[in-house]
Amino acid sequence: MATVMELKATARPKSGKGAARAERRAGRVPAVIYGNKQPPQPISVEEPELRQRILAGRFLTTIFDINLDGKKHRVIPRDFHLDPVKDFPIHVDFMRLGEGATIRVSVPLRLLKADVAPGVKRGGTVNLVTHAIDVECAAESIPQFIEADVGALEISHSLHLSDLQLPPGVKPLAREDVTLVTIVPPSGYAEELKAAAAAGAAAPAAGAAPAAAAAGAKAPAGGGDKKK
Repeated sequence: MATVMELKATARPKSGKGAARAERRAGRVPAVIYGNKQPPQPISVEEPELRQRILAGRFLTTIFDINLDGKKHRVIPRDFHLDPVKDFPIHVDFMRLGEGATIRVSVPLRLLKADVAPGVKRGGTVNLVTHAIDVECAAESIPQFIEADVGALEISHSLHLSDLQLPPGVKPLAREDVTLVTIVPPSGYAEELKAAAAAGAAAPAAGAAPAAAAAGAKAPAGGGDKKK
């Protein structure tokens, strides 16, 4: 179930680059609420609070309630921009969520039982190919994570999207054969397999030579004189 959190914001009387710069100088982050067949609403959010929300993780899959002049706006962040040098937020886009709205989001993948996977115990390394899965679901039912059980994976084996049990009502947007996780062999693993295969092939051949020699020793001598 999606987490709904409160976010303090104030309406911005002006929009545009000049007004946005003024908000940033005052320690606020310019933002906008749009969608649900309503006109865009320019707002500003206190920079420390917004930065804390972003750093907490899962910002783009968290639903917020924003109160403006006594009216509650249920929104979800769709995009945000950070300062390229100082790495603090400089703008956020929030999308309004109407009642019963469905939405497309990217949900993080969380691995389960990676430490007990047979491939890991034999020296392999878990390679997370896909960090998040794009899904479509009801806005109120956005999962915090999508869990992937890798506890049965051997070396060189993979886990695909079709192997997952997604929560009810959550529809994946990618192909079912997309690779999510692989177990990478340890260094020298291929050479070990070749050596083991060569040893296995040599063993029957080595055992066949003494057997052939013994069979030849037991056979009766041919070509002797016959009695007349």
